[in-house]
Amino acid sequence: MIDVAEFEQHRPRLFGIAYRMLGSVADAEDLVQDTWLRCSQVSEPVTNPGGYLSRTVTNLALNKLTSAAARREQYVGPWLPEPLVTLPDAAGELELAESVSLAMLVVLETLSPLERAVFVLKEIFRFSYREIAETLDRTETSVRQVGSRATSHVQARRPRYEASAEVRRQVTDEFLAACLGGDMNRMLELLAPDVTAWNDGGGKVRAALRPLHGAEKVARFLTAVLAQPIEAPRLVAVDVNGRPGLMLTSAGRPDTVACVEVEDGRITEIRVIRNPDKLHHLA
Repeated sequence: MIDVAEFEQHRPRLFGIAYRMLGSVADAEDLVQDTWLRCSQVSEPVTNPGGYLSRTVTNLALNKLTSAAARREQYVGPWLPEPLVTLPDAAGELELAESVSLAMLVVLETLSPLERAVFVLKEIFRFSYREIAETLDRTETSVRQVGSRATSHVQARRPRYEASAEVRRQVTDEFLAACLGGDMNRMLELLAPDVTAWNDGGGKVRAALRPLHGAEKVARFLTAVLAQPIEAPRLVAVDVNGRPGLMLTSAGRPDTVACVEVEDGRITEIRVIRNPDKLHHLA
């Protein structure tokens, strides 16, 4: 049996596993709650509460991924994870790192559910292969093979950005000022010529259905988003999954969240999330 106090000690890790597995804040929170409901019904003593809870949430996430994959095949336009948004310099409170950046979560989406589980547990939460084998009810040898394959896949696609956190923040703040001032020339100066922007609207709001390439296309698209008729618009600097970003609100409600990646002093990637279903948790 696991009591409430003990469960709460493990809650951040359980959410971290579920969120990295699913890329959804709402689904991750639901899985954490489901984990508690299942564990609260166990009457016999649990010798390793942390391992037991991690095993439960991981297997629940694997089951969830099966149905999620089918839904994403029908998704309208690019799919991006639900963002975790904090005020600048507050990201440390969420223990955010590269492993939870939007760019990394998009890479994890290309893994099979089993590969994703092994990678998340081994490379991010430092489980041993023996512990992972017990969690997934597989042999340690097979888990090692899956882990090696997943790591190679991620290493080949892992986003690599050399800019420091200070430079990323400075460039983002300058871009925010240019957007607020309607300074198209400055926006173009801050965007890399080959910048790419992904826009997730889920078919529910105005959004580009394909990735946009090139500084001028991206700048004009963002200008159009900012020019939309919304009530009491406000554009503020935030951190999105531990990276500098921007949030546009309408009458105090999140309308658009954007996260940028910076290299050589210019923005090379922008991920824009406008699907209202993915912003409810920020209200």
